[in-house]
Amino acid sequence: MMRLFRVGKKKQPSYKIVVTDKKNAPSRGRFVEEVGIYNPLTKEFHVKKERVEHWISVGVQTSDTVQNLLVKNDVIKGEKRKITFKKKEAENKPEVQSEEIKKEEPPKETEEPKA
Repeated sequence: MMRLFRVGKKKQPSYKIVVTDKKNAPSRGRFVEEVGIYNPLTKEFHVKKERVEHWISVGVQTSDTVQNLLVKNDVIKGEKRKITFKKKEAENKPEVQSEEIKKEEPPKETEEPKA
């Protein structure tokens, strides 16, 4: 799997483009080879074209973002992939109504006439 590996300070992201096993977490830092860098703030993009072509020929899959970066910078030929983000659905919490918030009042005692 060819994916982005975030490096850099807080609020200043930059990414390494790495080849890693799909089961390794992207934040762990275990990867087979670093094939490039990408800085979204300065739009800097450097990649080892021969190594990218080698890994793709071997059968490595690319993440959607890496695929789009490689196509945009003419490293590989192909079409960009459409990236869609899923909206986080609000958790289905039952809404607490104002009636439930009020403390339950003890039942009013009714005065019964004594016979």
